[in-house]
Amino acid sequence: MRLIEYIRQPWPWFVAGLLIGLSVPALLIMGNKRLGVSSSLRHICAACFPAGISFFKYDWKRELWNLFFVAGIFIGGMISATLLANPYPIQLNPKLITDLQQYHIGGFSLLEPTGIFSWQALLTLKGLIFTIVGGFLVGFGTRYAGGCTSGHAIMGLSSWQWPSLVATACFMAGGFIMANVFLPFILRL
Repeated sequence: MRLIEYIRQPWPWFVAGLLIGLSVPALLIMGNKRLGVSSSLRHICAACFPAGISFFKYDWKRELWNLFFVAGIFIGGMISATLLANPYPIQLNPKLITDLQQYHIGGFSLLEPTGIFSWQALLTLKGLIFTIVGGFLVGFGTRYAGGCTSGHAIMGLSSWQWPSLVATACFMAGGFIMANVFLPFILRL
């Protein structure tokens, strides 16, 4: 089997988990750096819009590596989506397909249900709730918790930070409540 064919196949979940887990000690060894993505928006605002806002008055150049890290995530995603994409549809559990069809979500692309994630679906009430309200809640929660899920759950828990444990527990509880209580209601709209 050629290497490119092997790379295109779906990999087991634990490969990504292992690589992400090893990034934490690597970042700590390389200069006591912390893994997280949401802080990059603060760095971009501090670099591009240096106003008199105290939140943006800090040495953002020391965190330049984080902007390269986020750019690498974006570029890696583009490369994998174009050059390394698995040409076969993702195998979904038949029960999941039946459940989604109850909510009138049909048409699956290689990655997601097009009934939710498409330009046509965006212009519906359901699409606006997903993008506008959902985006606001994610942004507000990230700022309120002092970091994103990757920062707290990966970096914070591995360095035994109590606030990260609380934040991660709240992220998980919120996700379970959303998926089991609010999402079925929203999908029926």
